[in-house]
Amino acid sequence: MFISRISADSGTDRSPAGRFWFEPIGMRTSSGARVTPASSMTLPAVISCVRVLTESFGIMPFMLYRPKASGGREKVRNHWLYRLIAKRPNAFQSPYEWKLMLQGHLALRGNAFCQITANGKGEITDLLPLHPDRMSIEPLDNGSYRYVYTDQNGRPIIYSRHQIWHLRGLSDDGMMGLSLVGLAREAIGEGLAIQSYSTRFFANDAKPGGGWIEYPGSFATNEAKKKFRDSWQDMQGGSNRGKVGVLERGMKFHELGLSNKDSQFIEARADKRKEIYAIFRVPPHKAMDLDQATNNNIEHQGIEFWTDTMLPWATLWESSISTFLLGADSDLEPDFDHIPMIRGDGKSRAERIARLVLSGVMLRNEGREEEGLDPIDGLDEPMQPANMMTLEQAEKQQQQPPQQQPKQPAAPADDAGARGAARMAALLRGNAQRMVRRLMADKPVPAETLAEAMAISVPVASTWLELSRSGFTEDELTASLVALGENA
Repeated sequence: MFISRISADSGTDRSPAGRFWFEPIGMRTSSGARVTPASSMTLPAVISCVRVLTESFGIMPFMLYRPKASGGREKVRNHWLYRLIAKRPNAFQSPYEWKLMLQGHLALRGNAFCQITANGKGEITDLLPLHPDRMSIEPLDNGSYRYVYTDQNGRPIIYSRHQIWHLRGLSDDGMMGLSLVGLAREAIGEGLAIQSYSTRFFANDAKPGGGWIEYPGSFATNEAKKKFRDSWQDMQGGSNRGKVGVLERGMKFHELGLSNKDSQFIEARADKRKEIYAIFRVPPHKAMDLDQATNNNIEHQGIEFWTDTMLPWATLWESSISTFLLGADSDLEPDFDHIPMIRGDGKSRAERIARLVLSGVMLRNEGREEEGLDPIDGLDEPMQPANMMTLEQAEKQQQQPPQQQPKQPAAPADDAGARGAARMAALLRGNAQRMVRRLMADKPVPAETLAEAMAISVPVASTWLELSRSGFTEDELTASLVALGENA
């Protein structure tokens, strides 16, 4: 029972229930290797790339949005599509497992299929994956086509176009996607051949042919020579492998050796790995190939992976969901969010949020939400620097006539009010400079101390302290603190 299960899972079981009869035959490449999606997965570089693509897509959260009339869009969670893809795609798979499987079908075969099950309201309740190797498309006389699926018993099952959700990658006929493994079969076949040679090489103690025996004389007949050779191989093979041999009649054994470095074997394997990474558009470090990775380039390569590799895959899914599951009349927008994966480290995220908040692009509570923090009352108003205004505001200000102030009697030079205001301004700036110097020296400044020094509230002081850690200069921090105190 156990052995038959292993055979069935490996694709070698030729019983009616086995996968052997459903696997594609594959094309024999110039290297002699027969390449199929299943056989290509035995190559470490291929399985690494497939895991990277599938697992990376699996962690991308699915969201459903509806545009608002006033601009922007709102999240929709009470729709059947959101429940289907984000919560329960079918009765036997979690959303992560389901996305993992379909993305793997796409990466290896260029196609992924799901049987659509709907209820009486027209809402899709289940998406059941179907194996691409068992699916074919049959053109119809009316110019359309239908799907033919072969079950495990070899029986064909006919599906109409509306019963199957078909995800297809790059296609040359608009009906079936092209398989990356099929297109790159020569490169993958060469990798399989190198791997096969490597296993045979080391199975033979890394010695091609073992060696040769020098005999000063000559054998009486060819039969005698063959008999001696066979007896020598029997003595050195099988359970006698590695034992010391005994030679007679002046015979000498000459060992043959071949250096992998001399044959550039290691370099050939490395070059083949890079070629396969390029086929799947996966950065080497994502497949744990860190030979040429540095701390300076690995973060940017990670961001490029999400924008150049995963974003096109996500767009393929989103467009297919919009077209074939929602329909052209729907105003909903599906989205597989990759933004959380490209935010960078903590310092970069803090600098980005601080600049967006200070420029008024992002609300302070929106910044807290990005970092997984709960909102705080009073942080839902946009901030704007006091010395900035819109073009429309500037034009209105220029069109307004200057306001004439009523003439006031000249104040004496020693006016106490003017001197008091000047002293308060100087005191405010002095306190601001003192607080900023402590921050620049990495000395802690409690929010209560800052609030007392600048005559502002403690929540405002706390917010300013959070934003001050985002790489601003001493003069910028001093100016912002003085403006904060003046407007309090």
